[in-house]
Amino acid sequence: MDGKRLGRRVKAFRKLKGYTQIELAKELDVSVTLLGAVERGTKDAPDALLEQIAATLDIDMAELLLRNEE
Repeated sequence: MDGKRLGRRVKAFRKLKGYTQIELAKELDVSVTLLGAVERGTKDAPDALLEQIAATLDIDMAELLLRNEE
C-alpha cells in the first residue's frame, strides 16, 4: 500500500474514533510531527507503530491496510 493511501486511512480512522492528532500522538507516545507525516504519507510508519495505531483505535490491522478506499 502506498504511503499516502495508508496515511489517509490512518487519518480517517483517527477522526472516526474522535481523536485529534495531538491526542492520538500522546496515546502512541510519538510526536505529533511523526503522526502528521504518517498521515500525509511523507514518512513510512514502522509495522510496530501501525500495530499500535490499530490497537489504540480498536480496529484490525486488516482494516487499516485494506487496499480499497471507501
